[in-house]
Amino acid sequence: MYAVIRRYSIKDISDLDEIVRLAEEGFVPLIKQTPGFVAYHLMNAGDNTVVTFSLFHDRSGAEQSTRTAASWVQQNLARYVQGTPEVTSGEVIIHEFK
Repeated sequence: MYAVIRRYSIKDISDLDEIVRLAEEGFVPLIKQTPGFVAYHLMNAGDNTVVTFSLFHDRSGAEQSTRTAASWVQQNLARYVQGTPEVTSGEVIIHEFK
């Protein structure tokens, strides 16, 4: 398994509902089509920060998702985010569910 964590700085947290709506309607359907897709989560991390966590069966899916996210955010969320996201990705070593 491979995970990708993206940390976005939001210009105005009052736009969070619109960001979530756009992501649900536009980005989630795209990322779900990525080969090896397992899961996608978006959270409000406070301090005008949104963090996403994506999980894939393989590295190529994780890498493709990063390219897809960069393009989609540039085209659809550029007015809401400032700067470039902090992206962390790598192999998942422990994977447990209840």
